[in-house]
Parts: sequence; structure tokens; C-alpha cells
Amino acid sequence: MDSIAPNWKKLSAERQKAYKRLLETAPKNKLLKLIPDLHEQAFEKINCLDCAACCKNYSPRFKTTDIKRLSKLLGMKESQFIEQYLRLDQDGDYVTKSSPCPFLGSDNACSVYENRPSDCARFPYTDEDVLFKRIPLTLKNSSFCPAVFFVLENLYLKLK
Repeated sequence: MDSIAPNWKKLSAERQKAYKRLLETAPKNKLLKLIPDLHEQAFEKINCLDCAACCKNYSPRFKTTDIKRLSKLLGMKESQFIEQYLRLDQDGDYVTKSSPCPFLGSDNACSVYENRPSDCARFPYTDEDVLFKRIPLTLKNSSFCPAVFFVLENLYLKLK
């Protein structure tokens, strides 16, 4: 796959069952060997600033270390930071109160990028075993993130 197909969202939706089967049944060691190169190839083709769908529609978990770091950066008490920006979700995790993320600029750039939450730094998890350890998350991410689609589609094409 040389580039991301313009209809990638449709193709991702059509292949969800195939991707799920692949992630559940493919040898994990084989996947682990393939994903670093596919991750790199994806980001040679995809500029996150063109999309920012993750920041516009979803929230990372804000762990205690993230809250401490960001509240310090913003010159706020941790309790103020939580009150202004976060809420507890159904899993008991802190997430942003609103979408898009309050730190996302109109240019799709993150105003706290160097200090962003660890979930943001790791997203879209296409270079780590989260890809097949948290299959429902991977499948959800493939529906809105072209990089996840690219990695899954190429795994599918290589391993089918």
C-alpha cells in the first residue's frame, strides 16, 4: 500500500471482523516483528496535524503523573486543573470534560505537546503490543485514525 486510500474509513469498517480475527489468531511474535516498520511507514505518509481526530473526538486517560505535570506547567493547583479540565469516566479514569481536547489549537497542534499525557504520547499504539493486547481499542482506533488503519491493513495484506 503506497498511500492511504481516500475511502480508508469505509474499508476499515468493512474489514473489522477480518482485523479482529487477525489480531486474535496471528502469531504474536510475527506481529511484533512487523509492526515497527509498518508504524514508521504509516507516519511517513500521515501527518497527524492534518487530522487530529483523536484530539477532536476522544480523550486520553490523565494519570496522576500527567495531572501533576500539566498543573505545574499551567501554574495551577492539581485540584484546580481537575476541576477546570477533567471529569471521571465510567471506568474511574480522569478524562477531558469536553471535546475537542481543551489543549487542541485551531491548527490541530497541541498547546501542551511536550508535556502531554502519556496516553497521547503513546497513541496510536501502532508500535507496541497494545495493538493486539487491547483488540477492541485497536479496532475502535482503526475507525478514525488513518495510521491504525494503515498498520492493520498492511498486516492483513501480509498475513492473509
